[in-house]
Amino acid sequence: MGIFDGIVNLLRGPSPEVLAQRAASERRRADIEYALQQGTVPATIEARLAESRSGKLPWLATLTPAELMTVRSHGIRPIAAIAASCWLHYGWSWTEGHGQGWDMALQRLRDEAKAAGANAVLDVKMRTVPISGESSMDFTLIGTAVRVEGLPPSVEPIVATVPALEFVKLLDADIVPTGIAIGAYYEWLQNPWTDPNIRWMGNIESQQLSALWERVRRQAHAQLRQHARSQGNGVLAHLNFSQMFEGEVNDRKAYLARHIVVATTVDARRGTTFPQKVNFVVDAHAGKTPLKDSGRHHQSYENESEGAI
Repeated sequence: MGIFDGIVNLLRGPSPEVLAQRAASERRRADIEYALQQGTVPATIEARLAESRSGKLPWLATLTPAELMTVRSHGIRPIAAIAASCWLHYGWSWTEGHGQGWDMALQRLRDEAKAAGANAVLDVKMRTVPISGESSMDFTLIGTAVRVEGLPPSVEPIVATVPALEFVKLLDADIVPTGIAIGAYYEWLQNPWTDPNIRWMGNIESQQLSALWERVRRQAHAQLRQHARSQGNGVLAHLNFSQMFEGEVNDRKAYLARHIVVATTVDARRGTTFPQKVNFVVDAHAGKTPLKDSGRHHQSYENESEGAI
């Protein structure tokens, strides 16, 4: 196209096709924003999931062919691949915000699973987008909504962070993965009267920093147990993420310690024998693809930046 044709097209303005695409994009954006404000599933997504539930649309799954064969042999039918996100701004605490962000994404994932008529969401991965956003972070969950044959859709679908093969192994052992629990805690050490002895020549324990780590980790695990209590009678697959920073407050040394722990919650019948060769995993890091990775099934908080407190 020459310069003259380009000028003519510019004067004519957008074509009807382009205008229609822009209008459709604006409707989708408005639909999503309204759903977020109301705490519901966007109408366009709800319609798509309804068609997946009825069989009008082909089902999608994040499972491998081997996993699909296994779950089908156990009466589990894939319905649709679903996802939920929350981009949270840390107005108060980066550390405590992790629990809030994952909770909001989890609730949205369950809402999509209910719209799909599912009993559970398998192979759920927790993803974070490696994009720097000031005092904010993305929390995304991706999984496969499934229905257990012979059971009606659940009002509270199970969210299983283990792969489908491990999910079936657990069910065979009367252990039911039920969800995700988060514990997060941080604390400042600001004591102008004593030195934590981190610059002393020789091997000597800094009792203040040891005590700081002990308090922070115990509080994070206490929050994890509290969060898990309403979801099951046990937790598996601890993912631990710890950081400590040295800085200054009022021209004096200060130390910040923070600890985050993530676990898969389960309901297990008392006396149940645990199955062998089951990898319990959770994920909180974006891999090379939002669905599958050539490495291990899940990652951790790798490449995580400091963020805001």
